[in-house]
Amino acid sequence: MADKNRKWVLKSRPQGLVERGNFEWREEAVPSIRDGQFLVRNLWLSCDPTQRGWMEFDTYLPAIPIGDVMRSASAGQVIESKHPGFARGDLVSGAFGWQDYAVSDGSGLFPPMKIPPGVDLSTALSLFGITGLTAYFGLLDIGAPKAGETVVVSGAAGSTGSLAAQIAKIKGARVIGIAGGAKKCEWLTKDLGLDAAIDYRNENVAARIRELCPHGVDVYFDNVGGEILDAVLARLAMAARIVLCGAISAYNDFAHMPGIRNYVSLILRSATMRGFLVFSYAARFPEAIADLGEWARAGKIKNQVDVATGLENAPDALRRLFTGENLGKQLVKIADPSL
Repeated sequence: MADKNRKWVLKSRPQGLVERGNFEWREEAVPSIRDGQFLVRNLWLSCDPTQRGWMEFDTYLPAIPIGDVMRSASAGQVIESKHPGFARGDLVSGAFGWQDYAVSDGSGLFPPMKIPPGVDLSTALSLFGITGLTAYFGLLDIGAPKAGETVVVSGAAGSTGSLAAQIAKIKGARVIGIAGGAKKCEWLTKDLGLDAAIDYRNENVAARIRELCPHGVDVYFDNVGGEILDAVLARLAMAARIVLCGAISAYNDFAHMPGIRNYVSLILRSATMRGFLVFSYAARFPEAIADLGEWARAGKIKNQVDVATGLENAPDALRRLFTGENLGKQLVKIADPSL
């Protein structure tokens, strides 16, 4: 075992895009454990848009205190244990943060979970992690698409959006993805099999939605908020369902988030718009993982990951989410299992 614990701590609250200067690199002694605890060596980190909110203000979790390790979902290996439920060598996922080593007692909002044999760590953090679970429950429980309906997904080339779009296709829906750039839009249609894609950077989104959805949008899975949400509101079908998953277009500047003008459509179309937190479905996670695994084995879902290497590059990897550089799930690989 190494004698140093490298870590990134939060140095300042971001103003606009996340910068490396918002973090401070530290090297400290590897922490020791007490009875009822275990020590994890982090191997992979998950980058998620929600981390931007954690850095600045209270959300469903308190804001990360200045000077604390940067919070994130991660996966690693137990290298020492005094906990009856975890043994040396176990592969686990949890919220271990941007550091090489973390101590856990098995509790918390993101309680550590053992990764089943045969599941690689990148898949545990993507398809079977918060990404896949969010797509599964948000689309199926709130969106509830029916065969033949039109489903629109924003942020469709991102981690959650790409999986939500594929699940909608599995359920027999006609699926339109919204993404930034011709390359991503081509990936959505040619690789993932979506029926159409809209390039929000180079096309008029409202006009393209009118063209592609002549009978309206039945389900909208929203990852971005702002003007794109407003454009979809203007084209709702009767009894449409809007799933509010995220609002990444505003995360860097909530004070100037565009207002919603077309909300009256919710009344006129007897539509619903609902937000959710995936942790509310924790008791049903095994159900989702079973379905996602079956679809992946059958070739019905492609789990795209975008991997940066090295703990030192974690700030740059997180920033990629907000510049649109990532394709699929953004991860950071720190090391391989040593046991």
